[in-house]
Amino acid sequence: MALKPRCACQFIAALLALASARLLQNSEAAADGARNGIGMYGKVLEPTLDTVHMEDLPGFTRSVVARDHALITPESRVFSPLPGWKNTLSAHLVTPAIGAHFAMSLLQLSGNASSAPPVAGVERFVFVVSGQVTFTQLETQEEAPNECATAVNAGSTCTGTIVQQEDLTDDSYVYLPPSTPHFLASASGATLVLIERRYCPITGFGVASEVASGAEGPAVVVGQTHRQPVLLVPGEVFVLRKLLPTTTAYDFNIHIMDFEPGEFLTVKEVHYNQHGLLLLEGRGIYRLADSWYPVQAGDAIWMAPFVPQWYAALGKTRSRYILYKDVNRNPLLHPSC
Repeated sequence: MALKPRCACQFIAALLALASARLLQNSEAAADGARNGIGMYGKVLEPTLDTVHMEDLPGFTRSVVARDHALITPESRVFSPLPGWKNTLSAHLVTPAIGAHFAMSLLQLSGNASSAPPVAGVERFVFVVSGQVTFTQLETQEEAPNECATAVNAGSTCTGTIVQQEDLTDDSYVYLPPSTPHFLASASGATLVLIERRYCPITGFGVASEVASGAEGPAVVVGQTHRQPVLLVPGEVFVLRKLLPTTTAYDFNIHIMDFEPGEFLTVKEVHYNQHGLLLLEGRGIYRLADSWYPVQAGDAIWMAPFVPQWYAALGKTRSRYILYKDVNRNPLLHPSC
């Protein structure tokens, strides 16, 4: 028997209310997730608002794409093979097609996975959400990185000339300037955040670039979040760590920002910097332009220049997100940076 229009509306309203209630439930602590074997940032791939409830609401998604911002939620992700990468699927969360000058993707590496080099002139940042990858920097890109990756995954020694090699686990990261010969390999699988953009050298005032004027360009950076110092932000209460050096050689930085329940941004920010964000833990409310969005671990956000933005943490556990931010470039001289 078909539902009468009013009954159908009430049914859908009830399901929406149920989904909203589930969204506001307390999330598990990161330590509980680690004990349950889902990793430090397990909620990125297993969000609190699970797929069962999405199936109860045909066609429903929290994802929103607007002129100056976008919210991409887990039920909207579409994974597909990443060209050149072996045994790797990618969900592109932010790309130039949306108006960004960078790309941010969530990668799922299965066993015996390996990377491809970025396009010429493109810099790369990789953050490990879960699992383990081996980063290997080679002397030249011609030293058969695919064969080296296969050897590393098999526990053998790469025949190329290795400059440095590091095992990266949860909360570890690596930054790679353009034209850095390297590869990433994972024998057992991993989940990564991949951020890439075309490097923007400093120009203007008769100087072609910092490098041309004798200054050093950006260098490879390998690190772990917890080893970075906490930086004080006047007037704010959140905990901030910057993962890259703050020198002008780097045209973007990556911030890790922590909010305890009830904490919020004091400044209602409006600025020229673009942002790409992935919520790693917790839940809260994000204001973007004139809209207010409930967000949780696994949600990704793009913020265009000058979009009003503000965040408040809800629930009973810490909120943590990773944030891309372009820096160190004059917006008048570098409008595309």
